[in-house]
Amino acid sequence: MNFDDIKNRIKAFVKEELFPLEPWILNCSWDEKLPKLNELRKKVKYLGLWLPQIPKEYGGLGLSNKQHGEISEILGASPYGHYCFNCQAPDAGNMEILIEFGTKEQKEAYLSPLLAGDIRSCFAMTERDFAGSNPVNMGTMAFKKDGNYVINGHKWFTSGFDGAAFAIVMLVTNPEAIEAHKKASQVIVPTNTTGLEFVRNIPVMGHAGNGWESHSEIKFQNVKVPLTNVLGGDGEGFTIAQKRLGPGRIHHCMRWMGICERSFDLMCQRAVSRELAHGKTLADKQTIQNWIAESRAEINAARLLIQDAAHKIDTQGAYKTRKEISIIKFYCANVLQKVVDRAIQVHGALGLTDDTILAFYYRHERAARIYDGADEVHKSSLARQILKEYRI
Repeated sequence: MNFDDIKNRIKAFVKEELFPLEPWILNCSWDEKLPKLNELRKKVKYLGLWLPQIPKEYGGLGLSNKQHGEISEILGASPYGHYCFNCQAPDAGNMEILIEFGTKEQKEAYLSPLLAGDIRSCFAMTERDFAGSNPVNMGTMAFKKDGNYVINGHKWFTSGFDGAAFAIVMLVTNPEAIEAHKKASQVIVPTNTTGLEFVRNIPVMGHAGNGWESHSEIKFQNVKVPLTNVLGGDGEGFTIAQKRLGPGRIHHCMRWMGICERSFDLMCQRAVSRELAHGKTLADKQTIQNWIAESRAEINAARLLIQDAAHKIDTQGAYKTRKEISIIKFYCANVLQKVVDRAIQVHGALGLTDDTILAFYYRHERAARIYDGADEVHKSSLARQILKEYRI
């Protein structure tokens, strides 16, 4: 099966299997929809399309970052596309971390069932009391005692914690380290460990969700896990995080392009069908025409930027591509917000309801300008890198 075959099969699956479900699946609980999603996951496995982002030796399709970016756009058109193919955040990133940094024992206990789709995972980094724009400041600490890490701290926006089997937790293990980026480690914590408290699923614009579709607040109160649960090594937390973030941002940005294309399509359909007076539609209005033209140009430009960054990650590595990664993160997040907002405006009151998917996108994707680094942080970082070249 060549790459064009893979793309065509995935396009057909999303269109035929996922789009028709949306009126029901978007408005029911996770427990209600999970049996159907599991059924679709089995079908994806049968079709040989499981784990597009994972190397072949681990049971995946072995796609490059650039190729998976194209797949991610197709899957992004549906909120459940990535989940059905087992390449959803945060599990996809955790798979990649475990493949590269996990020990044999960690891979057997956590990676294998994650790849099989038998369990879910989560990544706990964000803290309510510390600015995410400066991640070296964290309040979650672990000290070593009798062969264990003893963890205390408070995390929130731990996406998918509800129902996950384990968390990869970013925390401080070496508070006295001279170099700030050597203070933190990533440690595997099973979610049933004594002292790990689920506080709540955080309502996002009025919707708390549950299961994979949730962001949890959690607390660690003298949580004990073996020292062997560390990933990579003590003090390697930020090194691992950088490995995760480059490809992860490609996946996010191309998923956003899928959302943009779906929203654009709905906007154009509404423009030509909504009659304002006899023989006159929204599509005849210059403002609507401007929005459509601007959206088309912005989506095309964003896609090309992502493809360029993905190609450079594949050929040069994430570190040498950090400028391009910052560019796509803030540029594409803003294109996403503008396109979805225009589509809602063209739909009028209908766009605010759950009769279309646009309100769902608006609620859940406004966060794109915040998570994985706020726009302002990426712009500042990019500008500093550019200005270095002028100070030589």
